[in-house]
Amino acid sequence: MDKGKKRLAVLVGCNYPNTQYELHGCINDVVAMRDVLQERFGFNPSHVQLLIDAPGSLVMPTGANIKAALNKIVNQAEAGDVLFFHYSGHGTRIPSLKPGHPFRQDEAIVPCDFNLITDVDFRQLVNRLPKGASLTILSDSCHSGGLIDKEKEQVGASTVKNTTTSVSYRAKSIPLESILEHLTSLTSINTSDIGTHLLESFGADASLEFRIPLLESDLLKSLKADEGILLSGCQANETSADMNATESGGKAYGAFSNAVQLVLKENSGGLSNRQVVMLARKVLEAQGFEQHPCLYCSDGNADATFLWQPEVEPY
Repeated sequence: MDKGKKRLAVLVGCNYPNTQYELHGCINDVVAMRDVLQERFGFNPSHVQLLIDAPGSLVMPTGANIKAALNKIVNQAEAGDVLFFHYSGHGTRIPSLKPGHPFRQDEAIVPCDFNLITDVDFRQLVNRLPKGASLTILSDSCHSGGLIDKEKEQVGASTVKNTTTSVSYRAKSIPLESILEHLTSLTSINTSDIGTHLLESFGADASLEFRIPLLESDLLKSLKADEGILLSGCQANETSADMNATESGGKAYGAFSNAVQLVLKENSGGLSNRQVVMLARKVLEAQGFEQHPCLYCSDGNADATFLWQPEVEPY
């Protein structure tokens, strides 16, 4: 199939400035990725939307704004189009509402306003893709394994025993208890049910996970072999690292985003999705990080070229 007719990207970096959850490298991660998309993968600058929570940003990376940007590119997509979403920021895990879920927890990303976007939302986006279009998600956040609900695991949990990490970093994770505390301060509702707080605070902009009754969740079933591709910064039960400028000896960055950048820099030819993940694992291991990137997608897409890199480089 001739992929790459139209290339659309949404890049989200959340540093949560002036909060107790502040990170340092997330905006750097997505700005660096924007350059790579344009210079190597043939993305038109006008088709790459950057959402960052830097002071003065025109469009902040709130839950509603991120979903609006993603819905826009999915709505524009046609057969052969390549869609890409890079997220660098905090992740979390919430109690699962789905029966038979192995961890009994679901994965979510944490936008700057704490309006969680869950694995169910990403499943719905993938299900809406027109036939022949693909959506690649690169999530540099904690608990990012499994972020597309029901997507097939291709490179999963590592059997290597974790050793003590040799680097100092901040985990890109906000515990559920802290999110509940923050939302309770907004809603003043005395409940530990995260969905109640999110619906009260964000209404129709809250995650589908809390808005669609389980009886209607047929809309969110996985397709037999869909075009969703998830490269996660770590396993579902792991954390991802954020390095500040002091710790890294220079520029702040997310460990997984930086590893992918290094892998792409060292390999100018096309790499498969599986190769990108496995090579990023090697980079992180060599640097002393404990996290294990994973790959979730159909069998065919595991060995498909990452972002369907054009054979003739645009520059």
